[in-house]
Amino acid sequence: MSDSRSAPAAPRGPMARGPMGGGAPVVRAQNFGPSAKRLLGTLRRDRTQLVVVIVLGVLSVGLTVIGPKLLGEGTNIVFAGFLSLQFPSGLTRAQVIDQLVSSGHTDQADLLRGLDFVPGAGIDIARLGAILLLVLAVYTLGSVFALVQARILNVVVQRAMHRLRLQVEDKIHRLPLHYFDRVQRGELLSRVTNDVDNIGQSLQQTLSQVISSLLTVVGVLLMMFLISPLLAGIALVTIPLTIVITVLVARRSQKLFVEQWKQTGILNARIEETYSGHAVVKVFGHQREVEQAFAEENRRVYRASFGAQFVSGVIMPSMTFVGNLVYVAIAVVGGLQVASGLLSIGDVQAFIQYSRQFTQPLSQLGSMANLLQSGVASAERVFELLDEQDQTPDADPAETVSPTASRIDLHDVSFRYTPDTPLIEGLNLTAPPGSTIAIVGPTGAGKTTLVNLLMRFYDLGGGAIMLGAAEDGSDAVDTRRMTRDDLRSRTGMVLQDTWLFAGTIRENISYGRPEATEQELVEAATAAYVDRFVHMLPDGYDTVLDDEATNLSVGERQLITIARAFLADPRLLILDEATSSVDTRTELLIQRAMARLRENRTAFVIAHRLSTIRDADLILVMEHGAIVEQGRHDELLAARGAYRRLYDAQFDAPMDDEDEDSGAPR
Repeated sequence: MSDSRSAPAAPRGPMARGPMGGGAPVVRAQNFGPSAKRLLGTLRRDRTQLVVVIVLGVLSVGLTVIGPKLLGEGTNIVFAGFLSLQFPSGLTRAQVIDQLVSSGHTDQADLLRGLDFVPGAGIDIARLGAILLLVLAVYTLGSVFALVQARILNVVVQRAMHRLRLQVEDKIHRLPLHYFDRVQRGELLSRVTNDVDNIGQSLQQTLSQVISSLLTVVGVLLMMFLISPLLAGIALVTIPLTIVITVLVARRSQKLFVEQWKQTGILNARIEETYSGHAVVKVFGHQREVEQAFAEENRRVYRASFGAQFVSGVIMPSMTFVGNLVYVAIAVVGGLQVASGLLSIGDVQAFIQYSRQFTQPLSQLGSMANLLQSGVASAERVFELLDEQDQTPDADPAETVSPTASRIDLHDVSFRYTPDTPLIEGLNLTAPPGSTIAIVGPTGAGKTTLVNLLMRFYDLGGGAIMLGAAEDGSDAVDTRRMTRDDLRSRTGMVLQDTWLFAGTIRENISYGRPEATEQELVEAATAAYVDRFVHMLPDGYDTVLDDEATNLSVGERQLITIARAFLADPRLLILDEATSSVDTRTELLIQRAMARLRENRTAFVIAHRLSTIRDADLILVMEHGAIVEQGRHDELLAARGAYRRLYDAQFDAPMDDEDEDSGAPR
């Protein structure tokens, strides 16, 4: 239905008129904070499960944090047992230390003051075994809690994404038609699929890591302060450095991630258009131009993706470098404290493990900023779709008319796609019940726009469209006072671009009325001359069509869509170039069938081929959104006006051109 959509559009490149014409969607300025808050808000319905996730995280991290302290105690047992063998049995710990001090070995005495040992006793195997079993139990139980936490969190995230997809699906059905006129199909599909999947992956990975990392930082910090406040103070230096590095990188990478997903959407639109217009591209020899355009957009995706990943990837090496510096400082200061007897060697070992556990989650939090920014950038694109203005709501309470209503009256109808470009102004028309109204005119005259207004695909700019059953229109109702479903359920529509879905021929025809019987389906198929070719197919009506119905000819696909409209048995019938894609013989058959099926129906027929509307009750000739002529075929030919010019252009154009070239009068 593109012949009358004359709304101005932004320039779309050198191939704007070909099948590959496409433009980039406008991306608003991004705001990370509110978008991240809104994204987390999608999990609000599962707050109970989130509380369980946090509790399990506390238990898992708590048990994991205890592990290094227990291992440090085990190290102390081994070290103390080894040193105890260096001294004769029978002495007490205090006596050994006093002997070392009196002999001038104060450093060794200071070292032994931090250990609990019995001279000559050796390693306490029983106590060491108990500690190792306890460590095994602690780590095992912590892993179980972490596994259950991951399971519940996965359920929460997937439920949230399920709800988000439902919201997107519902939103698409509530969007006005002009939204789809300005947004490329590939770009919309990218938001519905790629962006939603990226949000799910980002939440799945970041939530688990963020919860465990934050809890680990708190737990480890507490244990470090219990062991040595001095060493804990050294470890705390990493926090401000981590914040500074993360903020600096995030400011830069967020813009790059937004650009990455924007360019990905554009590339998807290009691929989708290339596939759908593949035959046309081949016929007109535009392969090279298409390849060049694809290569350029692919380079843009590469540059945006490389920049985003490179900048965000700086976080982890930076955090690792800071962690290594802190590790060196802790090792040096800890060694001095062990030598002075202020700490045991097991405590230093535990603290070094804690320092690793402390810097690792900080590094993970920094790297999670990478995924989080990518997810938020996708979320902003999805939220932008969800925030689009809905079509105007149906009237409440809504009005309705008789099921047999088929009289259409247009009173002073006005419409424009853009405020500064009038298209239809002051249009008046009456279509009596059971009449056939043909609408003709040059491209951009407003023919299809008029049909869109009848179906309420667009809202009027002024005037009213009335639907009623009475001959005089006394019971007519403004279609804006009816629900869209009520209005459209009374109308059968056949588009110039056939739409068939992947399924059987039977399913595609019954789409117009799923509850129809087999006999009704066959009657509709017979009326549309589908029954003739279906029986020549191996599986008949159960023949399976692919997404594009490529196993049928263009004319056969058109006939199936007509059969679908016939089965719906509407009171109003709209044919938009319905016979433009069939051969001459099929066209004649359809005209005969339509003559029977138009009985007691009001039919609007849009066609450039004037041979299809010779028997119309009324022919409207439109130019620039206005009806310039109306009447029957013979009357309009005799008037020698706009309709005659269209007729001559179609049937006598070559002769007229020769006459004009030779200067012969017409």
